[in-house]
Amino acid sequence: MATATSSSTCQFLTHFGSPRPHPIIFSPISKQTHFQPYRIIANGSLRNNYFSPTPTISSNSPLLVKAQASVNGEREPMVPPYNVLITGSSKGIGYALAKKFLIAGDNVIICSRSAERVESAVNNLREEYGEQRVWGTQCDVREAESVKNLVFFTQKNLGYIDIWINNAGSNAYSYKPLAEASDEDLIEVVSTNTLGLMICCREAIKMMLQQPRGGHIFNIDGAGSDGRPTPRFAAYGATKRSVVHLTKSLQAELQMQDVKNVVVHNLSPGMVTTDLLMSGATTKQAKFFINVLAEPAEVVADYLVPNIRSIPASGSWKPTYIRFLTGLKAYSQIFSRLAFGARRNRYVLED
Repeated sequence: MATATSSSTCQFLTHFGSPRPHPIIFSPISKQTHFQPYRIIANGSLRNNYFSPTPTISSNSPLLVKAQASVNGEREPMVPPYNVLITGSSKGIGYALAKKFLIAGDNVIICSRSAERVESAVNNLREEYGEQRVWGTQCDVREAESVKNLVFFTQKNLGYIDIWINNAGSNAYSYKPLAEASDEDLIEVVSTNTLGLMICCREAIKMMLQQPRGGHIFNIDGAGSDGRPTPRFAAYGATKRSVVHLTKSLQAELQMQDVKNVVVHNLSPGMVTTDLLMSGATTKQAKFFINVLAEPAEVVADYLVPNIRSIPASGSWKPTYIRFLTGLKAYSQIFSRLAFGARRNRYVLED
């Protein structure tokens, strides 16, 4: 990347096809459901066979029972296994996080704009961790109705969510000066990273306020979130700077409303070696920092998941900022490279 920061990351997700009006459900066939089945046919449309977009909640659903308990003043302790939802989780760091939560024994909802990617990811995870622990649905975070459908889907299958991770993001696979960016690319980046995050936070907070055990929301930052410049992806950096501000504002709002059991946190994965990050390795400076600072998604998830899970496990309701790549770690690795040549050509050949 162009800058070396403790919060730098180029973990993005892009738009795979146009958004569909409703989520596509990947739920165990043996499990009773209120959904009418649909299937995906060759042209990408839906046919009534496997899954349905219109969820309903029965009067004895876990959600309504828990909401009534909340009204009566009851509060459930948050104990594992946790129910986890991760947006943009059909690949990259989102998928790696999902795997680590499953390894820890938790239940996971994954989602993505691409129904095909969600189906593939769910099938792969179920083969390894079982059908009753992972579910998936299509969701375009830019569309409020799509996120609301994600909440309905979650309530139907799990009843509640303990940990909601806002990972979905995009830089439109574009590395160029802002003056050369297309209207479509700018709209894609801002609508996904800023509007999409706001919609997800709103719906997550509304859902968790109805849960006796509350919940934790984690917003993933990225390059630019610390205010440093992000040349060649300025729009992305600007949206990630807004992530930190939004998180702080939501923390203040919840405090003003005297909400004790819904907390918004920041999560910083650092630079993750995704296809998108590697596609930006076209300059000498970018290659240098990718080799020196970037890590595979699995390595990052190995660190983040235990730290995320430790928050509800400890009973803490204080906002946190979990960083994989701290400033000290970044400067140490840069010094080792300059002094001893460490990590040279680790991922890409440098000039």
